[in-house]
Amino acid sequence: MISMTLLGVLGLIALFTLLFLRMPVAIAMLSVGFVGTILANANKFLLLGMPSEQAWARGWRVAFSNLSGETFEAASNYNLLVIPMFVLMGNLAGVSGMSNDLFAAAYRWMGHLRGGLASATIAACAGFAALSGSSLASAVTMGRVALPEMKRYKYSDSLATGSVAAGGTLGFLIPPSGGMIIYAVLTEQSIGRLFMAGVFPGIILTLLFIGAIYFVVGRKPEAGPPGPRSGKAERMAALLRATPIVGVVLITIGGMYTGFFTPVEASSVGAFFTFVVAAWRRSLNLQAIREVVLQTMSATSTVFLIIIGAFVFIPFMSLTELPGQLVTILTSLPIGDVGVLLVIILAYMFLGMFLESMAMLVLTIPVVIPIAIGLDWDLIWFGIIVVIVLEMGMISPPVGINVFIVKSIAPEVPMGQIFRGIWPFWFAMVIMIVLLILFPQIALYLPQTIVGA
Repeated sequence: MISMTLLGVLGLIALFTLLFLRMPVAIAMLSVGFVGTILANANKFLLLGMPSEQAWARGWRVAFSNLSGETFEAASNYNLLVIPMFVLMGNLAGVSGMSNDLFAAAYRWMGHLRGGLASATIAACAGFAALSGSSLASAVTMGRVALPEMKRYKYSDSLATGSVAAGGTLGFLIPPSGGMIIYAVLTEQSIGRLFMAGVFPGIILTLLFIGAIYFVVGRKPEAGPPGPRSGKAERMAALLRATPIVGVVLITIGGMYTGFFTPVEASSVGAFFTFVVAAWRRSLNLQAIREVVLQTMSATSTVFLIIIGAFVFIPFMSLTELPGQLVTILTSLPIGDVGVLLVIILAYMFLGMFLESMAMLVLTIPVVIPIAIGLDWDLIWFGIIVVIVLEMGMISPPVGINVFIVKSIAPEVPMGQIFRGIWPFWFAMVIMIVLLILFPQIALYLPQTIVGA
């Protein structure tokens, strides 16, 4: 028999060991959660004086019951229908050429400015994020479009690749964000309110990224030379071609805000209209449809498996009472609420150097949410801060996933150059976090005014 706290610590050590050995995060959480539940329950029954054989049999029974019950609960959760629908919407947008239209429109309006191509990339990433909800999809899609153009106009490698890597992270913040959906499910918060909370921070962070580009080219003008100025007719034509994309985004986000759609209904409507646009453009042949369906199924199954793993792992952590003890320790420190928040942010920054953002989210929620509740923080506001810190991890060395995505698109650019280019954007995210701490209403205004609140 061992203490529950020690069992929880050993469980975390086992989990990180499995992740270090490259086991998929979902399987690692399932394994540790299942085995940990057996040990925790057997240990509890032994402490109550139950015979050893009966205690272990009870532990196995509870673990299997938990595994089947939590799997069914996750798979049958109606709200999780938003995941395949928004993934489908993003994939349809990719094959229909919407990403090219977004970049072309941004380029026509901003390309003549110093650093304009990089700024257009950020703006296009923000627009595509509102369709795909995925940082990786945004980085891959816009990287393939924007990097050749920036290379043609002799942009510095660090600015070009850094803007694509950072711009891609907006897919994790701007709704419909996959990360927000998982956060909402694990913390039992409203998906619609979280989506609304991400709107203003997403817009402000986009502007901060563009400001970071102007800071870079202001110090080093040759890093982002201006391109040719487009005529008014070219600008309006490019804007007109991007209108269907803007329309789909306004319908989905606006429908949720006004209460006309629930998030599930909005995701279905968005996927339908994106399908209509793709069909109208004659972008959907059999090969394209097959690719879209397979990509949607693959991404959806991956996310669902991660959620199931989290649903099995979180009850084990609750049994060990480790989160509750961490709450007691942190809330007793003489550093105040802001000090505790900074400790959590620094811990996320450290973990972001080694863990992928989705893995970090599901692993840390069981620990940090009890702390947030204990300090009476608004979980919607806290969720936006967590999402932005996770974005920072996507471009932080040595395991910034978006940096490796950009490297695969531009293999000739040294990894050091790419990491050098992300730092202005990384500090822009720090500024965004400071703004949210000082002015929480940036995230909370829309959720508080949403129809039906």
